[in-house]
Amino acid sequence: MSGINPFLDPTRQAELYGHASRLAGRSSALMRAKTAGRPVPEAIVGLVRAHHERPDRLGLALDLGCGRGTSSLTLAEGLRPRRVVGLDASPALIEQARQRARRLPDLPVVFHQGDFHRLPVTAGSCDVVVAAFCLYHSPHPLTVVAEIGRALAPGGLAVLVTKGLDSYREMDQLVAAAGLDPRAEQHESLYISAHGGNLADLASASLDVLAVEHEEHSFTFDGHDYVAEYLATNPKYDLAPGLYGNPSALAASLHQSLPDSPLTTTSLVTFVVARSQGGGL
Repeated sequence: MSGINPFLDPTRQAELYGHASRLAGRSSALMRAKTAGRPVPEAIVGLVRAHHERPDRLGLALDLGCGRGTSSLTLAEGLRPRRVVGLDASPALIEQARQRARRLPDLPVVFHQGDFHRLPVTAGSCDVVVAAFCLYHSPHPLTVVAEIGRALAPGGLAVLVTKGLDSYREMDQLVAAAGLDPRAEQHESLYISAHGGNLADLASASLDVLAVEHEEHSFTFDGHDYVAEYLATNPKYDLAPGLYGNPSALAASLHQSLPDSPLTTTSLVTFVVARSQGGGL
């Protein structure tokens, strides 16, 4: 590794998001192991319904860092705005999101490749802007939040979602104990740029914060083979050549180093709900 946080290193973005399969594998491994915590897209829908002044008459909803489109499609189905636009920097993820949307032609969703530091919308045009699990990919998250504030219509609502700095610390401990990366617990958190401890402050620079919710999400992997499916997608660790991206090789290394047993790990998910400044209807 270069020493730069992988989520903030521009030279690694093609590796991380140049193929939709990596994100799909990461999400699948986590969701299969999940034992506690609300599905985040559904939670966002609930927060919009609870805090927006007219949740049944929404115009444009913008979903930043939309990835493979799961949250965008959930917003479209759960809120029925006039239009949902999903935005992501990765062409591969946008293409997969478009393929998924084609199977649901009745939902008013479109996907565009773009940079969330310069949102491709006019000022005051969005009733809802969502930024879930993406702000920590920006070295300048305040710029993104300012763009969200610019995009929101009067009374418009932003829902920002991130993870705690020490999310999946039990995974760090396992990787260190197995000798896969003895410094696993010393690496900088992948979420350092925008995490549960600073998200509300980031939001308040350009928005009026209405609510902050913290929720622990728990995951139990049923043994080394299942842990390896997730570890193979995680760029945080300094692994030996041939291990990153190779679940079977990672699993073999874990089996050689440690007795097989389930692993439970946690992530504190933070939701911040905010409104455009001076933003009542």
